[in-house]
Amino acid sequence: MKIQPLADRVVVEPKALEHKTAGGLIIPDTNKEKPLEGVVLAVGAGTKDIAMEVKVGDNVLYGKYSGTEVSVENEEYLIMRQSDILAILK
Repeated sequence: MKIQPLADRVVVEPKALEHKTAGGLIIPDTNKEKPLEGVVLAVGAGTKDIAMEVKVGDNVLYGKYSGTEVSVENEEYLIMRQSDILAILK
């Protein structure tokens, strides 16, 4: 990974958007919502007040408007604070 987040930040790769519903209907690009789930790719060291609870490889849920979108080598990632993560999926 060419991105190393600082302090209490994490790098998340958003889950790919679904192009079909469970019933087989195709969803047009204009109606797709941003994914709210992703995989943690890199974790900062934390701060003296905040210990990092997430680790690389965790599947997480995050808020709809969380993080900052960045593009590295034509790949889209989100950099967000650990506090923007709502849950770790098990």
